[in-house]
Amino acid sequence: MKQTASLIFISPLLCCDCGSNQGGRLGPAPAVSQPLEQTQKNDPNDRSDERERMVREQIERRNIKNQQVLQAMRRVPRHLFVPMAYRDNAYEDRALPIEDGQTISQPYIVGLMTELARVNPGETVLEVGTGSGYQAAVLADMGVNVYSVEIVATLAESAKERLLKLGYRNVHVRHGDGYDGWKEHAPFDAILITAAPPHIPEPLKQQLKVGGRLVVPVGEWQQQLIVLRRTKTGFEKQSIIPVIFVPMTGKIQSENP
Repeated sequence: MKQTASLIFISPLLCCDCGSNQGGRLGPAPAVSQPLEQTQKNDPNDRSDERERMVREQIERRNIKNQQVLQAMRRVPRHLFVPMAYRDNAYEDRALPIEDGQTISQPYIVGLMTELARVNPGETVLEVGTGSGYQAAVLADMGVNVYSVEIVATLAESAKERLLKLGYRNVHVRHGDGYDGWKEHAPFDAILITAAPPHIPEPLKQQLKVGGRLVVPVGEWQQQLIVLRRTKTGFEKQSIIPVIFVPMTGKIQSENP
């Protein structure tokens, strides 16, 4: 994904980072996902210097100011969420291929969507499109309880295994169509959708707490990153920036708004 003056190109996410509902244009990832090693403190290979540079040059410079978000992105080992063949590129300012033809989002977009959600430790977030699990890990590092739904079964399983191996016990992943959300754990303080529906699914709106925020790219050919805030009387909508995401797949595609 690259940013121009007015447009950000985002690699598919629903597959979030892009998990299932997005697809990447960056070429195929290796067919077999690589095992992930647990990052240890003082490990010379933990690449903390690269994360610091990523945050400083790609995220802070683009006016992301929330210190919880910045600190989480300094800590989460992004290189462990991409296939081995792409680990040298993990901290570059672009999306990268993961499994099943999907991608992991550009670091700036992860930071932006996380900041827009305005979540605090102990709160509960629904993520639609787990992908590699990177976005969920950033939220979890902030002390948030994450419920993440992934429409591609193989991605859901690999992300669940990866997150557990890396110690993110406050992330819960399941395979399913994110259109329906996760009613058993609603209402949510925030909802992040990582692929573009033509309109916001009504079940997701109804699973948002009063005062909660839903962050989602909306549209077909022309998309806007939207923040929808639930009030006592309805919803308030704010358009943030033009974006390009791959379409959200599943039930949403057969529904008439």
